Amino acid sequence: MTPFGTGLATALVTVLTLTLGGCSMPTTAPRDARADAAADAKGSFGPVDCRKAKCIALTFDAGPGKDTPRLLDVLKEKKVPATFFLLGKNHVLKHPDTVRRIADEGHEVANHTWTHEILTDRKPAEIRAELEKTQDAIAEVTGRKPRLMRPPQGRTDDTVSAISKDLGLAQILWSTTAKDFSTNDSALIRKRTLEQAGKDGIILLHDIYPGTVPAVPGIIDALQGDGYTFVTVPQLMAPAEPEPGTVYRP
Repeated sequence: MTPFGTGLATALVTVLTLTLGGCSMPTTAPRDARADAAADAKGSFGPVDCRKAKCIALTFDAGPGKDTPRLLDVLKEKKVPATFFLLGKNHVLKHPDTVRRIADEGHEVANHTWTHEILTDRKPAEIRAELEKTQDAIAEVTGRKPRLMRPPQGRTDDTVSAISKDLGLAQILWSTTAKDFSTNDSALIRKRTLEQAGKDGIILLHDIYPGTVPAVPGIIDALQGDGYTFVTVPQLMAPAEPEPGTVYRP
């Protein structure tokens, strides 16, 4: 195969992989954003330099829920920061004290839409409402609008990206998923997570399913034992700042 053919095949595989993952848009790896910013000698690495540390980001979708306070207890005990992509209706509105606690304890508070609609299936005004209503609800509780969002099922397109950019939201996908929506088996959730985990990765879990929160202590202990440092998603790409509208995926 010619070099051109090889490159074309690689590109096709990449696009296919992204499509199967719910996103056919160009994506930026957090480590690449970090490297570009570091090369320009701008910004600060903050408490962790992920060029040197074996960093990984733990993220939770679709909460907060009744088990989130127990999860926060675990994270506090183990001194692990996380990123929470919160749903507005029936979650942020129902559990404002938990949202406030997430922010107060140093975790990254992020947007996962108002009702978990698939954004690529909606009209522009509906997409904006899904994101903007959650922005406003979170800001009312924490005093600050999120800078990150995760599109439900990872599905995004040019319209979603443009609206996200207008609202100041970077889009965050993932590299590891335990598919905890499909099982309540905590041991299986732990196993799936550990099998997929890698340096500069982003773990996707949900704090609303019965098997997930019980799996978290074992996940943390195993990864820390393997030399990983847990960081928030923005810390993973520091000194780069999340760029509104950009789709980030390890």
